[in-house]
Amino acid sequence: MQRRRRVVIIGSGFGGMQAAQSLAGAEVEVVLIDRNNYHTFAPLLYQVAAAGLEPAQIAYPIRTILRRARNVHFLMAEVRRINFEARLVETDDAAISYDYLLLATGSQTQYLGTPGAAEHAFPMRNLNEAIALRNQVLTCFEQAMREPDPIRRQQLLTFVIVGGGPTGVELAGAFLELIRGPFRKDYPLLDVRQAQIVLVQSARRLLSDLPCQLGEYTQRKLCRLGVKVHLQTRVSQVNPTTVRLQDGREISAATVIWTAGLTAAMPPASRDLSTLKKKKLAVQPTLQLLDHPDVYAIGDLAAVESRGKALTGVAPEALQQGVAVARNIKRQLRGREPKSFTYFNKGRLAIIGCYTGAGKIGPFAFSGFLAWFMWLGVHLVYLPGFRNRVVVLISWLHAYLLGDRSIRLILSTRGVVQPIQQLAELESRPR
Repeated sequence: MQRRRRVVIIGSGFGGMQAAQSLAGAEVEVVLIDRNNYHTFAPLLYQVAAAGLEPAQIAYPIRTILRRARNVHFLMAEVRRINFEARLVETDDAAISYDYLLLATGSQTQYLGTPGAAEHAFPMRNLNEAIALRNQVLTCFEQAMREPDPIRRQQLLTFVIVGGGPTGVELAGAFLELIRGPFRKDYPLLDVRQAQIVLVQSARRLLSDLPCQLGEYTQRKLCRLGVKVHLQTRVSQVNPTTVRLQDGREISAATVIWTAGLTAAMPPASRDLSTLKKKKLAVQPTLQLLDHPDVYAIGDLAAVESRGKALTGVAPEALQQGVAVARNIKRQLRGREPKSFTYFNKGRLAIIGCYTGAGKIGPFAFSGFLAWFMWLGVHLVYLPGFRNRVVVLISWLHAYLLGDRSIRLILSTRGVVQPIQQLAELESRPR
């Protein structure tokens, strides 16, 4: 009996998971590999960091998602090396052969060569890092409560966010809601008006992937809410208690959050591959690697263009790429040529905070409460797991109606949150 051909997928993010689900029922064996046994809904990580949601509410077991896909198998393992010549994926547990390989390992934080950033800034790319950031914010307020020195107290209550993309903007708004709402009640002896949120952006405006008027609206809204926005400003150095800007100014802050840069997270391989900006892999229009027609790359790992424009690596792009790769592999199994990938842009939405957002769908740009409400609806639909959707909806309604967040827990770091240096090392490993 002839062996079924095998597709190995590395990474259970949006693209990798979608490809595995799209190959369910196909005449092929699928092996999905990831270091974690759960899929993280990354767009809501910032709400974990801002004490809005529990970590378990935005994570879902991979085996549960794939339970009905009889030809898809999951392996929790660390990828050590990819041997392209022998068509092997070498993990810490075994070597797995493949006929087709999909690389969907995503990205990792890029500190852009900024001294001290890797050591002293908080990234936010996974659940552990989101919990670590939540611990940090809550601990700063607890320490500020008993700090007699006003200068040190102001330092504890200052939070610098580096990067004015969607993640940076969403964090700024979420922290503002947390401070103005629950913290005002939790710390009656502390003047929470002293808390400062500083957003540093190197570009001319915020949300550079959205139309110019939406970026300007976002800046005006955040400034009116009390966020200090610095545009066309770069961070030159991060220290334990200060952030130095390129123009020589210094901001005294106990917490620095880095959302400014990403770089592709490629596992070690038996040969060097063609890479472009941010170390992304160069791929054909079909999403195949240039010199390996049996290997595909998608998501943040791949430099993909559609209709002459470079894609930015957001979740909708990865989802569509996962479907496209599954279709192309099915075509190859039937002896047909793969088709080029074309991205259908359904629109972009970003949440600003305090019940406002910004978005663009087709030719229509809009902002305010409607954009905020649509953002909630879209993310609720795509969140995996019926129970997760129900619990998240209840959490949002509770926060909206009562202005409160009940998940203000400082968790033990033992076995849950690793020190920031170890987190950086962990995230740099390949899947």
